[in-house]
Amino acid sequence: MQFPAHVRDRQLEYFEKFDARIRKRLAGLVSPDLIEEHRRQPLGQHSDALDRILNYFRRGGLANKLGILRVSGGFRLVRFAGVRGAPSQVLDGPVIASLDEAYHAAFLARIDDLNASLSGENA
Repeated sequence: MQFPAHVRDRQLEYFEKFDARIRKRLAGLVSPDLIEEHRRQPLGQHSDALDRILNYFRRGGLANKLGILRVSGGFRLVRFAGVRGAPSQVLDGPVIASLDEAYHAAFLARIDDLNASLSGENA
Protein backbone atom coordinates (compact mmCIF):
# COMPACT_ATOMS: atom_id res chain seq x y z
CA MET A 1 0.00 0.00 0.00
CA GLN A 2 1.38 3.39 -0.94
CA PHE A 3 0.68 6.50 1.07
CA PRO A 4 -0.31 9.72 -0.67
CA ALA A 5 2.59 12.07 -1.40
CA HIS A 6 1.35 14.69 1.07
CA VAL A 7 1.67 12.34 4.10
CA ARG A 8 4.72 13.08 6.22
CA ASP A 9 6.00 12.01 9.61
CA ARG A 10 4.87 14.75 11.97
CA GLN A 11 6.74 13.12 14.84
CA LEU A 12 9.97 14.56 13.42
CA GLU A 13 8.43 18.03 13.25
CA TYR A 14 7.25 17.77 16.84
CA PHE A 15 10.65 16.53 18.02
CA GLU A 16 12.36 19.53 16.40
CA LYS A 17 9.97 21.92 18.15
CA PHE A 18 10.34 20.09 21.46
CA ASP A 19 14.14 20.07 21.16
CA ALA A 20 14.16 23.80 20.38
CA ARG A 21 12.11 24.51 23.53
CA ILE A 22 14.44 22.35 25.63
CA ARG A 23 17.53 24.10 24.23
CA LYS A 24 16.04 27.51 24.99
CA ARG A 25 15.20 26.48 28.55
CA LEU A 26 18.65 24.96 29.13
CA ALA A 27 20.42 28.04 27.76
CA GLY A 28 18.60 30.04 30.43
CA LEU A 29 20.16 27.82 33.10
CA VAL A 30 23.72 28.59 32.03
CA SER A 31 25.40 31.04 34.39
CA PRO A 32 28.94 31.85 35.53
CA ASP A 33 28.24 29.93 38.75
CA LEU A 34 27.13 26.85 36.83
CA ILE A 35 30.23 26.98 34.62
CA GLU A 36 32.42 27.35 37.70
CA GLU A 37 30.68 24.38 39.33
CA HIS A 38 31.55 22.24 36.31
CA ARG A 39 35.13 23.52 36.23
CA ARG A 40 35.60 22.57 39.90
CA GLN A 41 34.02 19.13 39.51
CA PRO A 42 33.42 17.90 35.95
CA LEU A 43 32.48 14.40 37.18
CA GLY A 44 30.30 13.31 40.07
CA GLN A 45 27.25 14.81 41.71
CA HIS A 46 26.07 18.17 40.44
CA SER A 47 23.32 20.69 41.00
CA ASP A 48 19.96 20.08 39.34
CA ALA A 49 20.62 22.71 36.66
CA LEU A 50 24.02 21.28 35.72
CA ASP A 51 22.62 17.73 35.70
CA ARG A 52 19.88 18.79 33.29
CA ILE A 53 22.38 20.36 30.91
CA LEU A 54 24.76 17.39 31.05
CA ASN A 55 21.92 14.93 30.47
CA TYR A 56 20.87 16.90 27.38
CA PHE A 57 24.43 16.86 26.07
CA ARG A 58 24.68 13.08 26.58
CA ARG A 59 21.54 12.15 24.67
CA GLY A 60 21.17 11.84 20.93
CA GLY A 61 23.32 10.34 18.23
CA LEU A 62 27.07 10.36 17.89
CA ALA A 63 27.24 12.79 14.96
CA ASN A 64 28.95 16.06 15.96
CA LYS A 65 29.44 15.01 19.57
CA LEU A 66 32.71 15.91 21.20
CA GLY A 67 35.23 13.44 22.51
CA ILE A 68 38.60 13.58 24.21
CA LEU A 69 41.68 12.15 22.53
CA ARG A 70 44.85 11.38 24.50
CA VAL A 71 47.91 12.70 22.69
CA SER A 72 51.51 12.98 23.78
CA GLY A 73 51.67 15.67 26.41
CA GLY A 74 47.94 15.81 27.17
CA PHE A 75 44.54 15.73 25.51
CA ARG A 76 42.77 17.18 22.45
CA LEU A 77 39.09 17.58 21.64
CA VAL A 78 37.67 15.72 18.65
CA ARG A 79 34.30 15.97 16.91
CA PHE A 80 32.83 12.64 15.81
CA ALA A 81 31.60 12.28 12.24
CA GLY A 82 28.77 9.96 13.26
CA VAL A 83 29.36 7.72 10.25
CA ARG A 84 30.94 4.31 10.66
CA GLY A 85 34.49 4.36 9.35
CA ALA A 86 34.63 8.14 8.93
CA PRO A 87 37.47 9.83 10.81
CA SER A 88 36.86 12.16 13.72
CA GLN A 89 37.94 15.77 13.30
CA VAL A 90 40.63 16.89 15.74
CA LEU A 91 39.70 20.42 16.79
CA ASP A 92 42.16 23.27 16.64
CA GLY A 93 43.48 24.55 19.91
CA PRO A 94 46.20 23.90 22.42
CA VAL A 95 46.95 20.53 23.96
CA ILE A 96 45.02 20.32 27.24
CA ALA A 97 47.13 19.32 30.23
CA SER A 98 44.69 17.31 32.40
CA LEU A 99 41.67 15.12 31.81
CA ASP A 100 39.46 17.29 34.05
CA GLU A 101 40.44 20.36 32.02
CA ALA A 102 39.60 18.42 28.84
CA TYR A 103 36.15 17.53 30.23
CA HIS A 104 35.57 21.19 31.01
CA ALA A 105 36.81 22.33 27.59
CA ALA A 106 34.34 19.91 25.96
CA PHE A 107 31.58 21.26 28.21
CA LEU A 108 32.35 24.86 27.21
CA ALA A 109 32.38 23.88 23.53
CA ARG A 110 28.97 22.22 23.93
CA ILE A 111 27.64 25.37 25.63
CA ASP A 112 28.91 27.37 22.63
CA ASP A 113 27.15 24.89 20.28
CA LEU A 114 23.94 25.28 22.31
CA ASN A 115 24.07 29.07 22.07
CA ALA A 116 24.92 28.93 18.36
CA SER A 117 21.92 26.68 17.68
CA LEU A 118 19.66 29.22 19.37
CA SER A 119 21.08 32.18 17.49
CA GLY A 120 20.51 30.27 14.23
CA GLU A 121 16.82 29.86 15.10
CA ASN A 122 16.41 33.55 15.88
CA ALA A 123 17.93 34.68 12.59
